[in-house]
Amino acid sequence: MGMLLALSLAGSVLGVLAAALFLALPERRRNAFLPALVSYATGTLLGAAFLGLLPRALSSAPPAPVLGAALGGVFLFLGLEKTLLWRHCHNENCDVHPSAGTMIVIGDALHNFMDGVLIGSALLVSPGLAFTSTLAVVAHEIPQETGDFAIMLSAGWPRKKAFIANILSSLATLPGAFAAYYAFGFFKPALPYVIAVSAASFIYIALADLIPAAHRVPRVGSPLAQFMLGLLGVGTISVFVFH
Repeated sequence: MGMLLALSLAGSVLGVLAAALFLALPERRRNAFLPALVSYATGTLLGAAFLGLLPRALSSAPPAPVLGAALGGVFLFLGLEKTLLWRHCHNENCDVHPSAGTMIVIGDALHNFMDGVLIGSALLVSPGLAFTSTLAVVAHEIPQETGDFAIMLSAGWPRKKAFIANILSSLATLPGAFAAYYAFGFFKPALPYVIAVSAASFIYIALADLIPAAHRVPRVGSPLAQFMLGLLGVGTISVFVFH
């Protein structure tokens, strides 16, 4: 149990702490980097959804129910944004709506829960596999968490609030790890659909908020620069998915 707790904590907070170095930059430099990081975050979210999460879900369950869960997830987050979470900025120059920060916390918590499942199930096989799985989780969390901070700051969140929210969402790794380790047989049938809803949250944020924001305020330098930064985000995720 001690090893499971240690690996779960490492997988949950190390990526956030590394990405939090972005928050330590002076405000002027952060503001200069923000538009580029939002474009990069768009690529990491879409890459994580289409290259990592959905293929994993589809490998464990029939395509129609999994894709149905993803489609339902899109409408779920649309409903949440339009009812419970929507806070219109009343400013035609706002880049990203404040609700995007809340949406990213929800989606990231689901994603971190799945990372915990990976660590817990790997420990059932061997400590060595659990250790390497934890390293992989930390490695792919760093670029993703950096993108999350960029989205939250662009949505108007203070640095302290963004940091605390990311730390709290990262702790979802712990229940995922313990659920997988102690109740994997009971929990396993639901995994593909939880993964699909997590992917839906990333797709929704990227397509409904971040890409339109980039079209409204093309401050990165040029549409080509935005496009290339998005591809760089996809490429970063693909390195960890395929290698």
